[in-house]
Amino acid sequence: MTSRIAIGQLCSSANLTKNLATVTGLISRALENDVKLIFFPEATDYLSQSANHSLQLAQETPKFINGLQEEIRNLVAKTRKKIDVSIGVHLPPSGVDVQRGDNRVKNVLLYINHQGQILHTYQKLHLFDVDVPNGPVLKESKSVQPGSKIPDVINTPIGKLGTAICYDIRFPELSLKLREEGAQILCFPSAFTMKTGKAHWDLLARARAIDTQCFVVMPAQQGKHDVSDPSWPHEAGTSVQRISWGHSMVVDPWGTIIAQSDPANCSNEPELIIADLDWELLKSVRKNMPLWKQRALKLCTTTR
Repeated sequence: MTSRIAIGQLCSSANLTKNLATVTGLISRALENDVKLIFFPEATDYLSQSANHSLQLAQETPKFINGLQEEIRNLVAKTRKKIDVSIGVHLPPSGVDVQRGDNRVKNVLLYINHQGQILHTYQKLHLFDVDVPNGPVLKESKSVQPGSKIPDVINTPIGKLGTAICYDIRFPELSLKLREEGAQILCFPSAFTMKTGKAHWDLLARARAIDTQCFVVMPAQQGKHDVSDPSWPHEAGTSVQRISWGHSMVVDPWGTIIAQSDPANCSNEPELIIADLDWELLKSVRKNMPLWKQRALKLCTTTR
């Protein structure tokens, strides 16, 4: 038995209306291919010039989400097919956040069902605060609030889904916890830098698949992002060049890449990557290499 999923790879800009149109087009194409669940990258709603610009754009994200929910309902009604959507967006700080002096946005992953209902929201736990050798110095925590809760595993039409976001993939304990909670699929929507993507993207995806014996879905932002915004003046001292690694892929529980974006795609054009998840393979891998029965650390913890 197999289940069909898709990744919608795109190059988000600072224009939320344009990004929503791209997302809608990819969902429509996925429905034509009988996809049951489509995954979009981190920050699908927008990429910004700076922390202040992000805070401004995040005020428009609720409208983006409402528009997406309506588009899902319309497409499902039109095609008489069902599709769920996993999508990374920003949320503005709440009134309570602002009162306590925290006006940073939230980097979240939404799970929206075919009725346009938001069933699950996960806020990114691990923030990308790094000084990449011969690469950029990035401090996501300057503009983004960290999450504080391990996400619940979601029951979806194609299996049990464990959610994470981008930098979370470097912390295997989160993936192992999600597998422990019953996950069969893990997703890591991302906007990897060129330097870290070239070095570690494939390796991390395959490692988490092998660690957990889960399907791993890697929806990625791709290309050079247009973060220009006529309504927002360029801030002195800020860098407005944003380039993402791309290379979206799906990895099976044995660590084999079973679907990926076109290696020749060097453009910013959106791309639909389709994969059929083989559940007999997952069962076979877990049965023939029963890691969860053999885990020494788990046994030590249990016997204390």
